[in-house]
Amino acid sequence: MCGILGVVARSPVNQLLYDGLQVLQHRGQDAAGIATADAGRFCMHKGPGLVRDVFRTRNMRDLQGNWGIAHVRYPTAGSAHDAAEAQPFYVNSPFGLMLAHNGNLTNSAELKREMFLADLRHINTNSDSEVLLNVLAHELQAASKGCKLDAAAVFQAVAAVHRRCRGAYAAVVMIAGFGLLAFRDPYGIRPLVIGRHDTPAGPEWLVASESVALDVIGFRLLRDVAPGEAVLIDTDGHFQSCQCAERTAQAPCMFEFVYLARPDSIIDGISVYESRLMMGDFLAQKLRRVQPHLEIDAVIPIPDSSRPAAMELAHRLGVPYREGFVKNRYIGRTFIMPGQAVRKKSVRQKLNTIHQEFQGKRVLLVDDSIVRGTTSREIVTMAREAGAVKVYMASAAPPVRFANVYGIDMPTRGELIAAGRDEEQIRREIGADALIYQDLADLSAAVTAINPAINVFETSCFDGCYITGDITAEYLSGVENQRSEMKPAAGPEDSSGGQLDLNLVTQQEP
Repeated sequence: MCGILGVVARSPVNQLLYDGLQVLQHRGQDAAGIATADAGRFCMHKGPGLVRDVFRTRNMRDLQGNWGIAHVRYPTAGSAHDAAEAQPFYVNSPFGLMLAHNGNLTNSAELKREMFLADLRHINTNSDSEVLLNVLAHELQAASKGCKLDAAAVFQAVAAVHRRCRGAYAAVVMIAGFGLLAFRDPYGIRPLVIGRHDTPAGPEWLVASESVALDVIGFRLLRDVAPGEAVLIDTDGHFQSCQCAERTAQAPCMFEFVYLARPDSIIDGISVYESRLMMGDFLAQKLRRVQPHLEIDAVIPIPDSSRPAAMELAHRLGVPYREGFVKNRYIGRTFIMPGQAVRKKSVRQKLNTIHQEFQGKRVLLVDDSIVRGTTSREIVTMAREAGAVKVYMASAAPPVRFANVYGIDMPTRGELIAAGRDEEQIRREIGADALIYQDLADLSAAVTAINPAINVFETSCFDGCYITGDITAEYLSGVENQRSEMKPAAGPEDSSGGQLDLNLVTQQEP
């Protein structure tokens, strides 16, 4: 999970890119980078840390030009906290290219070998994003045949990328002296939206991981980049689009709606906030159906992602909704932190109880999901310490039992509390008096209810079915082994190919 932006404007874009990154900060806190183009040269600054810490006034002054891209990094493939893997990445052959990428290539190792042996390209880091960049560079060289680049060649190159690359990817690319390219994998797993802002000098364009980035900097949402589609915006602001994949299927990542995306975003025509309300509705129906005997005095969310689901659940049950936890905004997401001991400690730093809301009450705690269980166990304990007489737990998502290989950091089944355990065993493990999970069918129905045109989702972490069809047991074992090698030592508290008709469309507005 990363956040990406690309802007073609009529005035300097450094502040636009910075502001957009700020509202995409939830998508990655490991590193940030901005690249712009000015008078035929690229300007770039990137580094480890939060957006506010990476960029200073002197850095912003150096980022000159009217178009550029930006990235916030959340490490999945590659080495965590390695400054060399901050994005964007750059190559200068056959054209100057800057790329920022969100997702994870599942055939990265195979592509890296091809790069070295056949394409004669060297990969400097462990990042699959650099692999994607070099695949695109090679295919641009082949499509342009050493001549001047044009739109048809760019779209032909993206088509070749789709044929070679597997997994999830949404990318923004600067092509020196030419324009901004953005494309999305043929399954549309990772999100990418298009925005437009009309000025007296002509239209300005923005592509971003989430629509919230458009809202903040004054662009209107037009639509999503379709699965397999590429959009090309030249430096004069002319917009072209092309379907570059031979076969496509719209299957957005379900975890975007459960947890990853901001509630004020719209992804694939689906309001994240409304989908979370619907999750609460379906969860209330299940609770009435399977545990009608539960006596609940208050419904309390685990901030922040679960609030809409908890509010709707409380409304449907006719039970008071209460805020029982106060969140420290200056602690990073525990989901991202390495090591169970670190996570356990961070929960107490991140959340504190409002004792009055627990004292002598039977409380239903609602979380967006239960992944490793460390946070849930600590939160149940905190509720009891605050005086709750009964502590029930509800998850707006089904049990997370399988690795995610498409850009979310939960690759080892040994770290997942639901792997190898049934719901009663999980309940005992986290210490709750009752545990209610959302059914997968209900979760899908909750999101589809907002946009009936989307009825297939990438749900592999819940059901073990990988939408790209190329994930084997050997691949999963390799990912787990790689993560184990990167993982810090466990502390005492740790548990556990023909030509494609490109159908080029040239237009001023999508």
